[in-house]
Formats: sequence, structure tokens, C-alpha cells
Amino acid sequence: MKIFITGGAGFIGTNLARYLLSQGHHVTAVGRPSSPRRLQHENWLYIAADTTQEGPWQDALQDTDAVVNLAGASIFKRWTAGYKKRIYDSRILTTRNLVKALPDGRQLTLCSASGAGYYGNRADDILKEDEPPGDDFLAAVAVDWEKEAWAAAAKGVQVVMMRFGVVLGRNGGALAKMIPAYKSFLGGPIGDGRQWFSWIHVEDVIAAIVFAFDHPGIRGPVNFGAPQPVTNRDLAESLGQVLKRPSFMPAPAFMIRLALGEFGSVLLASQRIVPDKLLSHGFQFSYPNIKNALQAAVK
Repeated sequence: MKIFITGGAGFIGTNLARYLLSQGHHVTAVGRPSSPRRLQHENWLYIAADTTQEGPWQDALQDTDAVVNLAGASIFKRWTAGYKKRIYDSRILTTRNLVKALPDGRQLTLCSASGAGYYGNRADDILKEDEPPGDDFLAAVAVDWEKEAWAAAAKGVQVVMMRFGVVLGRNGGALAKMIPAYKSFLGGPIGDGRQWFSWIHVEDVIAAIVFAFDHPGIRGPVNFGAPQPVTNRDLAESLGQVLKRPSFMPAPAFMIRLALGEFGSVLLASQRIVPDKLLSHGFQFSYPNIKNALQAAVK
């Protein structure tokens, strides 16, 4: 297969490309010119481009068999008005340009990123894919993001909107930001720790994307989260056990909000997503349990 990846130099994109290349596929990735992550392989092509702008990068979509849209500015920093615009534009404009360039009538799959933030702060609610969106900034971004991706269905494309939980894996992702605090004996829950933490191991992300390629009946929003979400307190305890470090240093909610502003509220939000659509189609997770996932990620 010929597979095109936006955000192809990011944490998920690099791991996905490495796997696809190992299986004999051809991968074209587009990402920032300054990105340090590059692979060396005869079936790998990297295009440096700003995907929020139309350009020659779109030509590579004409003979592709599958597209994975992962582009988007990181949300893990303090949000100013200007940075919120960057979060929005990097997702919506990229997806719009991507869909615009897809050929009509060609049988292909588009797996386009979204997030569990679609649901907003939902306390203990069990969130399947048919739940309504929240009303905060990230929920509004996700709604518009998915709308842009879903437009590809009019071209006959199989569209999968991947509502990611927090992706765990080695050498990147959320754990790269969490582990230093634990190694410095400062790890612990955020706020009261009772909020639900939806997560998924990066290997299961890759497997689920490939599973969608092979199952054309999977369409629309799909929760990309492990079947056993945990509370933030349980996450802290499990990570402390795996790293052999204490996990009793809580970060009070008011300090999180003071330090991070609006983004701090995202860290305190509760989303208990379940992968109902993946499970109903027979997908099997390699890492359904948080402790096993953490052990694999930090070994």
C-alpha cells in the first residue's frame, strides 16, 4: 500500500511509519521543515511543508491508498489567544487542505485525528462514540476538526475520526513529560485524582489504524482508548510502582490552574471513554491494562 501521513515526524507518526515500512508499505510523510525525526528507508519519502497552506505537498495524495492525518500543534503548553488560534488552524486548515486534494472516486481510507476532548468534562459518565460533544474550547475544535474530515465521505472515502485518549509509549508522548517528575520524587496525582484518565498504548494506536484499513465497515467517530480507563490517582500509583518511585506528591488544582491557565482545566477534566466501535468489530488490544502498558513504555 501507499500511505500518506500528515504530522509524520511526530511521536505517533514516526512510530506508525516505522511499522508500516517494516511491513513493506510505501510511506510519504509531510511535516515541519525543522522536525528532527527522520527515517532512513528506501520506501520512505519526507516532504517538509506547512500543511495549513495549499501547496505541492498535496500532489502526493493522488495515488495514495490510505491517509493518516495527525497534524496539529501541541496542546501541552500555556494557551494565549494567539496559541489557541494556532491549535485551531493547524488542525482545521490542514484537514481542509487534505480533503480538498483527495481524488474523487478512488477507494481509500482516511484516518483523521480527533481527541477525547470532544466530550468535554464529563465526570464519571461512560463515553461511547454516540455521546454529544462538550462545550469548551477543545470540544469546539474537535467538532470542527471532525466536520472537515467527514467531508471526504462525499468523495467515497472511508472516513475514521480517531478520538484519541492520551497516547503512551517509549521516547515521547505524554510520558516524556511525566516521567522526569517521578524520577525527581515529585510524582503524584493532579488535583484530587478522581478524574478519569483515558489512555492508549502507541502500539495499539498503530494496530487500530491498520485494523481500520482492513475493515471498511468502520466509519465515523471511533474512540482510540484502552478498554480500561483509570482515574488519575490510579495512573499516578501505577507509574510510581513501575518507576519504583513514590507517587504521593499531589499537584493541587489551584496551582495547576494558576501555572497553566485554561490548559490547566484540561488536565483536571474527566473523560471516561470506551472503545465501543473497535471492540464491536473484533479489535483486540495488546495493552488493555495500564500497568502492563506503562511497563512496556518505560522498559
